[in-house]
Amino acid sequence: MNIPTEQVGSIPRPVELILGMRAHAEGQLDDRGLQQLFQAALSDTIRRLELTGSPVITDGEQTKPSFATYPIAGSQQLSPDGVIIPFADGHTRQLPKITAGPFLYQAYADGYVNSARQLTKLPVKQAVISASALSLLYPAEGIEGYSRDQFIHDLLNEAEADIRRCLDAGAYNVQIDFTEARLSLKLDPSGGLLRSFIDLNNKVLDRFTEDERKRIGVHSCPGGDHDSTHSADVDYTELLPLLFQLKAGNFYLEYAGERNKRSVLESIAAHIQPGQRIFLGVIDVLSPKVETPEEIRDLILDAAGVISIEQLGTTDDCGFSPFADDISTSREMAFEKIKARIDGTRLAETALSKTSVYV
Repeated sequence: MNIPTEQVGSIPRPVELILGMRAHAEGQLDDRGLQQLFQAALSDTIRRLELTGSPVITDGEQTKPSFATYPIAGSQQLSPDGVIIPFADGHTRQLPKITAGPFLYQAYADGYVNSARQLTKLPVKQAVISASALSLLYPAEGIEGYSRDQFIHDLLNEAEADIRRCLDAGAYNVQIDFTEARLSLKLDPSGGLLRSFIDLNNKVLDRFTEDERKRIGVHSCPGGDHDSTHSADVDYTELLPLLFQLKAGNFYLEYAGERNKRSVLESIAAHIQPGQRIFLGVIDVLSPKVETPEEIRDLILDAAGVISIEQLGTTDDCGFSPFADDISTSREMAFEKIKARIDGTRLAETALSKTSVYV
């Protein structure tokens, strides 16, 4: 009995890389020096992920400035005073906003796929940012000569290209980071904003065939940055009925950090559609405690009592370091937690296989 397991994405960067990125931004390190640090971090990340026994790996997002802004890094058509995202501990993150059109990506995620595939023979998964998240870059006051409709047209084309290029580059699958989903319900409890986000993302997904969508997934969590969240106080069951309207094959859902786990499982079981698979978060990336394989096994067995095992996989609640400067979780701990997920998933497979013999 096989239970697929994958990580969400980011791994904490080595301290020397974080310091190097800061020095580069301040003009104290040249491009060549930064690239050397990137390559060293990428190689070490992939090697250590292989050692965990993970059947599918990522590049750990070592060379991304953040999971959200990689496509626009370096653009000259940005202003820093965009949407502000508040977190429960009081800190904030602020998105930039565009100042002119047309909207074009400065980098596509297939570059990360190509770099990672040169260093491993294992399947490589790639995370991309959602069209809905990037839609927040358009300013509320508008842009003279570049309407929001024109922006959305360009955004859909670029978001499609980002996913398609990853698939064409040989990515095992592509994960759309949709962390703003739960936050949208906090901003608009009526669900109108979330519905608009889902509609926008479905316009991207509609451009892919059914077979291609089996290799495309969506990640949702209440945010995870500096051991804090932006929307964990929003009831998960308000999100899930709408989330499963996305035309994707896989869903990577935060779960280990949830308090009322039973209601989450029941909501998933009630709304998951045929052909969709749930990768349930069994690692709490915000907790300083490293889970044991036995604890993870038990989480999976509980879930398997509610969700069909044919539609169940495991993952981590969120990326460990979605922003490059987040050092709230150590690199060592992240790899220990990933190894625990792998081992716990295998324990659950064994337990379920033994049970099925007598069913």
